[in-house]
Amino acid sequence: MQKLLLSSLFIVFSSFLSAQITGHITDQNKKALPFVNILIENTYKGTTSNDDGYYELNITSPKSYTIVFSYLGYKTVKKTVTIEKFPYQLDITLVEESVSLGEVIIDAENDPANAIMRKAIAQRKANLEKINSFKADFYSRGLLKIKDAPEKIMGQEVGDLGGALDSTRSGIIYLSETISKLQFLSPDKLKETITASKVSGNDNGFSFNSALDVDFNFYNNTISFGNEMISPIANNAFGYYRYKLEGIFYDDRGNLINKVKVIPRRTNDPVFTGFIYIVEDQWDIYAVELSLTGTQARNPLIDLVSIQQSFSYSETNDIWARISQSIDLKFGIFGIKGEGRYTAVYSNYEFNLGLTRKDFDREIIAFEKEANKKDSIFWNTIRPVPLTNEERVDYIKKDSIQIVQKSKPYLDSIDTAKNKFRLENILGYTYQNSHKDYRVGFDIPALATQFNTVQGYTPTATVFFTKNYDDFNRYFRVNGNFVYGVSDKRLRANGSLTYKFNSISHTFLTLSGSVAAEQFNPSTPISPLINSISSLFFEDNYMKLYDKSYLALNYSGELFNGFRLYTGLSYERRKALFNTTNQTFFNDENDVYTSNNPLDETAYGIAPFETHHIIKGTISARINFGQEYVSLPNAKFNVGNSTYPTLYLGYEKGFGATNSDYNFDQIKIRVEQSFNIKDKGRFMYNLRAGKFFNADDIAFMDYQHFNGNQTHVSTKGNYTDVFNNLSYYSHSTNDSYFEGHLEHSFKGFLLGKVPVLNKLNFNLVVGAHLLATPDFKPYQEYSVGLDNIGWGKWRFLRVDYLRSYQSGFQSDAILFGLKFF
Repeated sequence: MQKLLLSSLFIVFSSFLSAQITGHITDQNKKALPFVNILIENTYKGTTSNDDGYYELNITSPKSYTIVFSYLGYKTVKKTVTIEKFPYQLDITLVEESVSLGEVIIDAENDPANAIMRKAIAQRKANLEKINSFKADFYSRGLLKIKDAPEKIMGQEVGDLGGALDSTRSGIIYLSETISKLQFLSPDKLKETITASKVSGNDNGFSFNSALDVDFNFYNNTISFGNEMISPIANNAFGYYRYKLEGIFYDDRGNLINKVKVIPRRTNDPVFTGFIYIVEDQWDIYAVELSLTGTQARNPLIDLVSIQQSFSYSETNDIWARISQSIDLKFGIFGIKGEGRYTAVYSNYEFNLGLTRKDFDREIIAFEKEANKKDSIFWNTIRPVPLTNEERVDYIKKDSIQIVQKSKPYLDSIDTAKNKFRLENILGYTYQNSHKDYRVGFDIPALATQFNTVQGYTPTATVFFTKNYDDFNRYFRVNGNFVYGVSDKRLRANGSLTYKFNSISHTFLTLSGSVAAEQFNPSTPISPLINSISSLFFEDNYMKLYDKSYLALNYSGELFNGFRLYTGLSYERRKALFNTTNQTFFNDENDVYTSNNPLDETAYGIAPFETHHIIKGTISARINFGQEYVSLPNAKFNVGNSTYPTLYLGYEKGFGATNSDYNFDQIKIRVEQSFNIKDKGRFMYNLRAGKFFNADDIAFMDYQHFNGNQTHVSTKGNYTDVFNNLSYYSHSTNDSYFEGHLEHSFKGFLLGKVPVLNKLNFNLVVGAHLLATPDFKPYQEYSVGLDNIGWGKWRFLRVDYLRSYQSGFQSDAILFGLKFF
C-alpha cells in the first residue's frame, strides 16, 4: 500500500511539473466537457480534453499565445495569454452554440440539406485531392472495459483476467498509448513510425493502437470498417441516405456551418447515422458525429460504434485537416458486455511536401527500438491528452501487479496451486513452471472420439511439452497423439518436434513421424465428426483411409518480404486398410457400407495399391505480392494486401519407391485473392493447376485429389476450395489438371434493397466452379445461396442451392453451411 501511494504521488507530481498549460473545461453548469479541441491559433499544435474535461497543452517558450477552444455545439473561445513561467493554469467555460434555421424555408419534399449535400458531393474529390501528402505527429490512446463478466463461459473459468476485473466482475482489460510520426501520400500510402508505446500492466508490451487502423476518411466513397461503409458524401450517397438540415451556426472565422442530419434509407445497409457538418461555399467537412451498428458493419460482436471527428482550417494551405478523432464502441458476446474508446490527436501538420512513392516501402508501421521502454516522466512530459483518474489508477494498479506477478515467489505460488493434481484432472492435466516458462501435460478429450468403418470408435489422447524463449519469439514444442481403433484393435500414434527460430522470418524446423490411418486426400475433405454422423446415422462411410508410417523433416521461413519457402523430405510406408465394422445406429436393409477402396466402392477386401515404401521431397513457395508489414524491434508481422493476389508455386517428387512405377514428379501453381468491390460486396477466387510427369501407374494417394462434399454439410466460411456436389475421388488424376473457384458475397447490396427481405439482414452469395482433367469432360458447378442466416448476434447458417453440369445437367443439391465466427 505504501508503494502504491508513493507511485501515485510520483505520477501526479511529475504530471504537474511537466504540463505547460493546463486547465479544466466545463459548460455553464460546471459539467466537464470531454473531447474539446485546444489549438494555438494559426497552427496545428494542440490537444483535446480527456473524459473528465482536463487538458494539457505542451509548449516550451514563455511568451504570448492565442489559444482556441472549440467544441461541437458550443461557441468557440479564443484566449490570448502572456506566459512568463510554467506551469500555467487556464480554465475555460464554454457556452452552448445557438444552432438555428433562421429564415431558411423547409420544404418537406426538398429539404435544403439536399442542395448542401449535392454541393459537398460535387466538391468531394477536389477537397480530397487538396492534400497530396503530409507529415504529422500522432497520439493515440485505446481503452477497453468489461462490465459484469460471467464467471464461466461454456463451462470454462474466466478468472479475473490478470487482475483486471474487480469484485463486480468489471474493469479495464486494455489501456495503451502511442506517440507516432505519420507520413502520407495520396491516395493510400500511410507510414507510421511509433516512437513511444505504453501498455498498462506490461512493461515489455507494444500497443495495438495504430493510425492505419483508424484512418477513416469520409472524403472517400467508402470507409473500410470490416464491411465497406458508404460515406455520407459518396458519389452514390443519395441512394443510401436522406438528409435533413438541423440548423446553422458560424465558427470563429465567420464561416457558416451547416449541421446536416444523416438518415439511412434502409436500416441494415452499410451506412452511418448521425450528423455531418459542412462548411458553406467551401463544402468541406467541418466535423462528423456518426455511428454504425454491428449489423451494418456485418460484425456480430459489435453493438454500436460512434465516430466523432473535428477539423481545423489552415489559411496558408486552404485545407481543413482532421485534428482529433474519437471512436466509442459497445460490444458483447457470450454474456460479456464491454465498451471502449479510441482517442486520436493529429498535430504539427506539414502539407504537400513533394513526397513520392519512393519515400515509402512495404513497412507500414515501425516501432523504434526503445519505443516501449519510456518511463513515466517521459509520458507525463509528452502526453497531449491527460489521463483520467480511472486510467491513472489502472496504470498504477497494473504496473504494481506486474512487479509482483513477475517475481519468482509469486510464480512459484501460482504454479503450486495449479500443479496440484485433482480428480477432475484425470482427463487432462498440465504441469507448468512459469519462471522457466515451460508446460507439460496430457489431454483426453471426450469429443475427439469419432467413428469410421476401418477403426471403429477412436478414443484419443495427446501429450505435449512447450518451452518458450524471448517472449514467444522462440519456442520448442513436442506434441504426441495416440489413437486407438476399438474395432481393428490397433494403437496408432503420431508426434512432432518443432523449433521456432525467431519472429522476424518466422522460421520453423519440424521433425515429425507417425503410424496413422490417413485419408487418401491429404486435404482431408471430410471431417471425422461429419463422417461419424454420416456413417452411424445414414450408413454413408465416405471417409477412405490407408495406413501410413512416415518420418519427415520440414523447414519453412520467409527468405525476404513476401516470399516464404517450404521444404520437406519424408520416408513413407503405405499399406492398404479394410473395413472392420458395419456398426450403425439406424440400419437400412436397402443400404450397406461401401468398401474402403476409393477406386471401387464394391471392391471389398481388394487393396487399391500394393504395400510399398517411398521417399518424397517437396519444395514450394508462397509469394504475397505487395505484402506490407509491421516491424517491432524483434518481430515482423505481415499484413494482408487485398490489392494483389497470392501466388503459390510447388514441386513434388516421389523417388526410391520399392515399386518403381510409384515414382513420380509433379509441378503445381495456385493463385488466390479476396477483395471488396466498393459497396458491391466481396469477391474471392482460387485458381489451381498442375501437371504430373512419369506418373502413369503411381499409387492412388499420390494422385491430385479434389475436395468434394457428398454430405452436403459444410463448416467452411466460403467455398473457394471445394466442389460441394462432387464425390470425393471420382475425378482424381495423375495427369494435368485445372480447377477454378469463384465466389461473390453481395454483403447485403442486393437483398438490402428489397422490402421485407432487408429486415432479415441476409447476404446473397453466388459461386461458380470448374474442374478440367484429360480423363473427363469439364465439370461445372454453380450455386446461389443465403448467408448470415440466424438471429441477433447468432448468424451461423448458410444455405446454398447447387447445380452441377458435365456434358449437360448432372444433378442438384441443397448445401447447409455452419460457421461459428
